[in-house]
Amino acid sequence: MTEEIAIRRTAVSRAVRTVRTGVSGQSRLERRWGLLLAMPAIVGFVVFTLVPMATSAVLSLTDWTIGSAPSFIGVDNYVRMFTRDPLFLKSLGVTTYYTLGAVPLTLVVAFAIAMLLNAKVRGLGVYRTIYYLPTLVPSVANAVLWLWIFNPDFGLLNSTLRQLGAPTSNWVFSETAVVPSLILMSTWGFGNIMVIFLAGLQGVPRHLYEAVAIDGGGVWRQFRHVTLPMMTPVLFYNLVTSIIGTFQAFNQAYIMTQGGPNNASTFYVYYLYTTAFTKSEMGYASALAWALFVLVMVITVALFRSSSRWVYYEMGTAR
Repeated sequence: MTEEIAIRRTAVSRAVRTVRTGVSGQSRLERRWGLLLAMPAIVGFVVFTLVPMATSAVLSLTDWTIGSAPSFIGVDNYVRMFTRDPLFLKSLGVTTYYTLGAVPLTLVVAFAIAMLLNAKVRGLGVYRTIYYLPTLVPSVANAVLWLWIFNPDFGLLNSTLRQLGAPTSNWVFSETAVVPSLILMSTWGFGNIMVIFLAGLQGVPRHLYEAVAIDGGGVWRQFRHVTLPMMTPVLFYNLVTSIIGTFQAFNQAYIMTQGGPNNASTFYVYYLYTTAFTKSEMGYASALAWALFVLVMVITVALFRSSSRWVYYEMGTAR
């Protein structure tokens, strides 16, 4: 009997080892194929992202203009930003002003339109197409179109205001009105954000609305206690991506205003561009790029840390 038990145990052990060997072999094969298929993306990320970032970090510590050899100057470029370069703080302030105006306005408009397009009405597909179409306009064509709209003499906005007997404005040609004008222009491209909001609205469980209605809650309570909490993950995503996008604003200044009047629309990335390719100060431009990277990273981390207080998921827990 003892020998029979020992034989059975040996057989079981061999079977377990065989299974484990087969599983580990399959896992190794899958791991190798996974790495092989991911290799083009990994190589592309290293060559086109990590290497340029590392090179830029080194160049930010040098004094280098195109056509000359770089010379190491340590952190002098970063000291220069805060002590000897008024345009750095000016461009940072303009970009922050634009972000604080454009992001909330675009999110509110996109969310409101998504709420309307989530209703069940005839011709809904046509309305969705109409509201999304401006997003398909190329950014350069979009800027040229809005230059005509903002024209003080024969632009659409001032012509309409004259017909209504309202005061007109110089819009992007005025130092005080240029950034508010560009904030107004930013709402034109809300289509992508609207589509994401619309997808989120369609994913809200209907039984939650029914539960609020049974308790006597109207439209406002349904929005406050169901729609808004359930949409906070989508709102958080759109908020983060919108802030990152507005801090990289460039086309408006490059095509429409060239940073004027009086540097009132000198966005940070536009200033970085002129520093690098107009003044040929590549070392200082690299330092500006890293300062922007750190700033955006700090803002993003702060948003993620604050999300645990206001972002809610279907399971009812905050993250």
